Amino acid sequence: MYESNQSWAKGIALGLAAGTVQVPFPLLLHYRKLGLSDMEAMLLIQLLTFQQAEHNEFPSIEQLEYRMETGPGMIAPILRRLLKDGWLRIDENTDELTGIRSERYNLTGMYDQLGRFLAENSSSSGQRKVTEPVKDVGREEEQERNLFVIFEKEFARTLSPMEFETISGWVDQDRYPEELILLALKEAVFAGKVHFRYIDRILLEWSRNRVRTAEDAKAYTQRFRSNYR
Repeated sequence: MYESNQSWAKGIALGLAAGTVQVPFPLLLHYRKLGLSDMEAMLLIQLLTFQQAEHNEFPSIEQLEYRMETGPGMIAPILRRLLKDGWLRIDENTDELTGIRSERYNLTGMYDQLGRFLAENSSSSGQRKVTEPVKDVGREEEQERNLFVIFEKEFARTLSPMEFETISGWVDQDRYPEELILLALKEAVFAGKVHFRYIDRILLEWSRNRVRTAEDAKAYTQRFRSNYR
């Protein structure tokens, strides 16, 4: 019994020595009502952990995948949704002396959303309004994950957060169909210029010339190549 108590006390001491992390209680209590999945809520908590306990404000995708024990390509679409929905953002900073650029995850959006939720759902009587149920995003998540995985296979490496944010911008802001994005990637591979700037230029050129479908892109590419033979 004494040895058991000693082991327990040693375990507690080691845990306390490892440090603590401040996690907003409303996030733990209401994340489902806020429309967050278990994975999304845990990812926010892990970002807090990296920042507070490990002083790492911009953990890599590989670090997050390792920490959460997920397969390749699963963390990127979750981050994309959190960025898109305003839970976090990526800040870029440049050191004035060295000119070195750095990035960090800014979690201000998370605190803003928690504050708005508490303000909108509280009253003098303590009653809370019923919020909409969490949407089923399984199919959308699968499609996004496939797109990121395809890019990572072609680049032969894990994408950076800024790169998957670029892909997200093509989908959400520019409204490029997924088939066009994949065709632009194939064109970049064909040209031996597998980088995001070149792919973005292809998509922009197609958009200017009213290329809307895969068939349009193939026809435009054939015309372009025949003109330069």
